[in-house]
Amino acid sequence: MPPSPLSLVFLGTSTFAAPSLEALADDPAFSIDLVITQPDKPKGREKIQTQSPVKLVAQKHHLAVAQPENINDEFDDILSKFSIFNFQFSIVVAYGQILSQTILNFPDVAPVNVHASLLPRWRGASPMQHAILAGDRETGVTIQRMVHELDAGPILAQEHTPIEPRETFTALHDRLAPIGAELLIETLKKSLHPVPQSENSVTICRKLTRADGIVDPQIMTADEIDRRVRALNPWPGVTLTIRDATLKILETSLEKTDESHALFCAHDTTLYLVTVQPSGKKPMSGGAWARGRLEKL
Repeated sequence: MPPSPLSLVFLGTSTFAAPSLEALADDPAFSIDLVITQPDKPKGREKIQTQSPVKLVAQKHHLAVAQPENINDEFDDILSKFSIFNFQFSIVVAYGQILSQTILNFPDVAPVNVHASLLPRWRGASPMQHAILAGDRETGVTIQRMVHELDAGPILAQEHTPIEPRETFTALHDRLAPIGAELLIETLKKSLHPVPQSENSVTICRKLTRADGIVDPQIMTADEIDRRVRALNPWPGVTLTIRDATLKILETSLEKTDESHALFCAHDTTLYLVTVQPSGKKPMSGGAWARGRLEKL
């Protein structure tokens, strides 16, 4: 007889988590008893209630879904509601809430997390963005056995990948998500051999805020601003204030390109604005924006 599928509860929310759930749902080696994701949230100017990417995948595969406001307060009630009394793994991928020790202790085998960095580098909420901001040449995905301390659990598996010289957050995210899904499947099908993280090389990345996207070419070099543009679009986005007007910077280059505009930065460096968006207007080339400014002078 073939072995019984491994039972699990999946906790995730974002687009990064969706490929992992998809991979688990497509593999007969796993039985997903429940998917837990964040509540639907209003998005856009019209505040339309929007389901999480993970919820959409769960519905596609006809999986049970729970959406607690506070999982630590509601976990017991959720398991009771869905008649779940035990499971082997909890799989956590970009869920968005910190889990209590009680929840981490629940699975029979282990709570397992997919994290988008090479731990112990970039523990925290924004590892992909910080890898680009720091100018890292390499990153990857870590499968870790979760502990209550943030991203400090022993490592079960890692996959390394270079960061391309002009790679953006969006491109890196879209590469790492399927890498994480594949590595998760491989890891769960083998015996787990946790390896403690080295505490000598820990770096922490905090949650990003809108203030992180405000740049000032008088004190920042072209390379620093360029890395922010690649790391922080689409959120929180990068903005520059020129003559009391806010300019959103969507794409930059360290070399002159057609229809770009030169922005002089600290330490005699030059950044080329490729695509920008003035407040209240549509995106346009840096050159078109500069010509429009000259016409108004």
